[in-house]
Amino acid sequence: MLGFIWWIVIGFLAGVLARFLIPGQQPMTWFMTIVLGLLGSIVGGVVSSVVFGTNPSDPGFHPSGLIMSTIGAAVLLGAYLAFNRRTTGGQGPMLR
Repeated sequence: MLGFIWWIVIGFLAGVLARFLIPGQQPMTWFMTIVLGLLGSIVGGVVSSVVFGTNPSDPGFHPSGLIMSTIGAAVLLGAYLAFNRRTTGGQGPMLR
């Protein structure tokens, strides 16, 4: 149970950092920020395991894991915003 709570905390931190790094307004709830961070952790973990040969199933906190999670979340957020702007014709987010 503690591991699950830790995932949520790290996901939230990565999501908040990604939202801070990407300019512009991102109207997201706290829950969506956590989901963004968790998905960013998955993307960052896969990239890290491919590039650096790390083991993504290694338990414990690693500062590089938070960095890769933030980078992965920023990439996902940027892709979401670009897709959203393209599909709405620059009118802003589809979900408000």
